[in-house]
Amino acid sequence: MTVILLRHGRSTANTSGVLAGRSPGVHLDDRGRAQADDLVSRLGDHLGGIKAVVRSPLDRCAETVAPLLAALGTNGDRPPEVVVDDLAEVDYGGWTGRPISELLAEPLWKVVQQQPSAAVFPDGEGLADVQARAVRAIRELDRVYGGPDGSGVWVACSHGDVIKSIIADAMGSHLDAFQRIVVEPASISVIRYSSSRPYVHTVNNTQKLSVPTPRPPTDDAQQASDDAVVGGETGAAATIPATSG
Repeated sequence: MTVILLRHGRSTANTSGVLAGRSPGVHLDDRGRAQADDLVSRLGDHLGGIKAVVRSPLDRCAETVAPLLAALGTNGDRPPEVVVDDLAEVDYGGWTGRPISELLAEPLWKVVQQQPSAAVFPDGEGLADVQARAVRAIRELDRVYGGPDGSGVWVACSHGDVIKSIIADAMGSHLDAFQRIVVEPASISVIRYSSSRPYVHTVNNTQKLSVPTPRPPTDDAQQASDDAVVGGETGAAATIPATSG
């Protein structure tokens, strides 16, 4: 049950120094559109295994996954495109549309950096609430698209802070440490949700991708098939490498 977390490509807001949030009319810039096109080749051999493409309702996520959906086939035979409100960008409330340079002087800025679990944006969301809705959505969707045998791979396209909060949860890390995670535009992070715990395979990958496959059953009573490998993964069956370039 593997989710490929995809941050949208670079947007016009990313280079303008403004906190876009949920502002309408924010689209990918030229580089962002090129990143969206490159996503198809980056996923390489894994395209045929994708069971669904899930995304935030915002335009920059729709534009990011459009080339991928086109590569996956026509409407009749391609995996579904699913729009999920709980994967939308943080509602930054009164911070929306303001220059980052201006926000640096706000007392809340230090809270966002040092204790994000306590950060609540004026007339907007708290980051703890963002993590709760995003993690709930990802886990529910994974139960749907992971498949009964756990071999399903699906894509979820969302936003930086949303993805960071999902990764922090999968790592068993407190939300207050999530600012240590880097998630660049068009980056890929991969999480496999097993019956016992999540496994974080990739964070902030901007090149080719390696997606995990289910570990084969074992008769070894000392090593359950879903347990972490002491000493680290052996590489024998944990992943299928993407084509090299």
